[in-house]
Amino acid sequence: MSYCPECEAAIDDTEIDDVGEVLPCPECGVELEVVSVDPVEFDLAPMDEDDEEDDEDEYDFDETDEEEWDEENSHDDEDDEDEY
Repeated sequence: MSYCPECEAAIDDTEIDDVGEVLPCPECGVELEVVSVDPVEFDLAPMDEDDEEDDEDEYDFDETDEEEWDEENSHDDEDDEDEY
């Protein structure tokens, strides 16, 4: 029996064949890479460049989605002078 380095969940290692094999942790879902087969040991799998680009795009905001203010919500400096 081997364990996930991320969440320490037990992983059935009876079907592990080769070093470099990548599989998901059944508990936390993180991708694990087999780094040793005797004994079976896992490490976190390196991210692909495509995965990194997807993560960057996740937080990329589109300027066209910005809410436009209408006249009622706009700030007018002349109105502020009357209030003081």
